[in-house]
Amino acid sequence: MRIEFPGESPEYRAARDRLLAQEVELRRAMESVAAARRQLPPGGLVPEDYVFQGAGPDGAPQDVRLSELFGAGKDSLAIYSMMFPRYPTDDRPGASTGTTAELRLVEAPCPSCTAFLDQLDGAAEHLGQRVNFAVVANAPLPRLLAFAAERGWRRLRLLSARENNYNRDYLAETEEGYSLPMLNVFHREGDEIRHFWASEMFYAPSDPGQDPRHNGTLEPLWNMHDLTPEGRPENWHEQLSYT
Repeated sequence: MRIEFPGESPEYRAARDRLLAQEVELRRAMESVAAARRQLPPGGLVPEDYVFQGAGPDGAPQDVRLSELFGAGKDSLAIYSMMFPRYPTDDRPGASTGTTAELRLVEAPCPSCTAFLDQLDGAAEHLGQRVNFAVVANAPLPRLLAFAAERGWRRLRLLSARENNYNRDYLAETEEGYSLPMLNVFHREGDEIRHFWASEMFYAPSDPGQDPRHNGTLEPLWNMHDLTPEGRPENWHEQLSYT
């Protein structure tokens, strides 16, 4: 079947056909990687049944164990660790600067994580038909839920990991307590829950001019940029709001 669009030149069509062959190879490579991922041997057993804090049916905070995040008939669980670091600030009326002791620590969401979750909020209902999905952050639950309301998130399951070691154990937090973005996937088989996969490209060396792209295949935002003549912008980053 020959594809042709209005007004295109023979040079364009020849170049586009060569690119199409590359795109087909990319599709094959992506499927090959996905197949290899599915063939991973069993990962490590989860060391403890981590206790998170989530919102109960009445909206009140309640403890939620990792094992309780698995729904009936769904044995895979994906958990995204959102960066929600604490920053020192002094918001007293008329205050400009202060010593470290005078500054108040506030939780501030990561714009890139926020953009990623803006996109996943729309996909969560579809994903939830077969896969369990939750978002955790090292922030108090009320702060996390308030921010979700500001963003209009309606489908994401949000949990506070402030009182457990989950983020530290699964490489979403440095030894100094700084948040890192990580997606981890777990699998349940019988009474055992094992780690299956993580977005470890975050820790792998990046090629010049590239970010880690550890969740790159999941993000419509950046993949849409790749479809344009301008490509991915070099000096632009997601923001919480735009003017």
